[in-house]
Amino acid sequence: MESNYPSIFNDVIGPVMRGPSSSHCAASVRIGRLARDLMGGKIESVRVTFDPRGSLATTHQSQGTDMGLFGGFLGWDTHDRRLVDSEKTIETAGIRVEIDISDIGAEHPNTYKLVLENKTERHEMIALSTGGGMIEVIEIDGAPVSVAGDFFETLIFLEADEDGLVRHLEQQVSYDAIRLCRGEDTRFVQVKARQFLTGSVCSDLEQKAAVIGIKKLSPVLPILSGRKTTVPFMTCHEMAAYNKKENLDLWELALRYESARGGISKNQVFEKMKQVVGIMQTSLREGLKGTEYADRILGVQSGLFKDRMEQNRLLDSGILNRIILYVTAMMEIKSAMGVIVAAPTAGACAGLPGACIGAAHAMGLPEDEIVKGMLAAGMIGIFISSHATFAAEVGGCQAECGAGSGMAAAALVTLAKGDAKQAIHASSMALQNILGMVCDPVANRVEVPCLGKNVLGASNAVACANMALADFDPVIPLDEVIGAMDRVGRSLPSALRCTARGGLSVTRTSKAIEEKLKAGQPTSI
Repeated sequence: MESNYPSIFNDVIGPVMRGPSSSHCAASVRIGRLARDLMGGKIESVRVTFDPRGSLATTHQSQGTDMGLFGGFLGWDTHDRRLVDSEKTIETAGIRVEIDISDIGAEHPNTYKLVLENKTERHEMIALSTGGGMIEVIEIDGAPVSVAGDFFETLIFLEADEDGLVRHLEQQVSYDAIRLCRGEDTRFVQVKARQFLTGSVCSDLEQKAAVIGIKKLSPVLPILSGRKTTVPFMTCHEMAAYNKKENLDLWELALRYESARGGISKNQVFEKMKQVVGIMQTSLREGLKGTEYADRILGVQSGLFKDRMEQNRLLDSGILNRIILYVTAMMEIKSAMGVIVAAPTAGACAGLPGACIGAAHAMGLPEDEIVKGMLAAGMIGIFISSHATFAAEVGGCQAECGAGSGMAAAALVTLAKGDAKQAIHASSMALQNILGMVCDPVANRVEVPCLGKNVLGASNAVACANMALADFDPVIPLDEVIGAMDRVGRSLPSALRCTARGGLSVTRTSKAIEEKLKAGQPTSI
């Protein structure tokens, strides 16, 4: 069995991307790239089907699903600057795309059914966007599979069952998992490994009578998995027991976890997070300069806030005003199709970095301290990813901005030199405060009330960090809060889980703004 342990850089802080939504844009790019690989890079037509009961049926255009899929079909990455023009480019590339809304019996709200064709072959793929840009291909040509994009996947298609082929491969190649996958009219051997089967092995396989083709699906995640992967802990309770002898800060525990999970050194983990922080700071600087983009609701508001702040025309909120400024600028760069880091999602890309970087700048701290704060946040995110969800379509906005708030609280305690116990308590209190937060984007855009909820999440994090530093009692342990968060989110009506069917998204003003955007007219709130 391959590892299912989440990674800070796969599941929690990342991907580096463009677009309004990681569940819609980044995930779609990754699904599109896997589909392209399945077709050997030669796609002539695609039929994309979304279930009418899911989220994608109503949001695939406005939240960037189409844009991301088209970019993936073209072989682009999640942060490619050409993504905004992918719909035009796919036409000139000669790929015909049909979007169909029909009942496919989808159980997950973010289900993609793709039928891909060219002159010589046809394949079907069913995939899920599982939150924060993470994906899983669950079916290829009617055969159940599990492809998350964290392995080099070699698919050996067969004319008939070849039981001996699996045994032969197990003896001849290095692998993490090998299995025979069967559908009604197809069968193939799936080989998961940290590299593709070599050319000589593939040539040997192609000589076998039963083999009719070989496909290679490249990884789409930055951290690969492995069947021998182990991690030191998977719950906060286990981490506390582990730390009794070690007495480490939360960011140090994150280093140990991610080093074990990714098979890389602790120094490599730190440097990788430093690169991520560098990208966040670049995005922030660009946002503070002011952004322009026609297809959005809100204009530049961070400039107004900065002016008022410098003129002492705002309430004296201390460090919080710097944080609000940074959160706003980060949300504006996202809405202008600039490069951002999903943290843990694109819709919640500003609360955590705005709080962590804003506080660090206000405190005069060096970049390495920001890195430590982000690592601590990442460790909290691991627990949420493992035992709840980052998908608003599954758990409402508490899964995005709410999760980001809990992560930010731990980051802020870390900046203030609080210990691991205090960081965990801050996260527990922050998450307790956001249970039941709905996802109801105005005009189907990830801007309103998303900006306010990112600010709310950062503000909540500041309050809870100070409460934890003052040794307030969180009462409910973090593991139990995360469990409750998951249950509450799944209990929300589907209309309040990012489907544009409830809350603010169906108000008269929201619908009027949506019509203006469709007509290319300026909007105002």
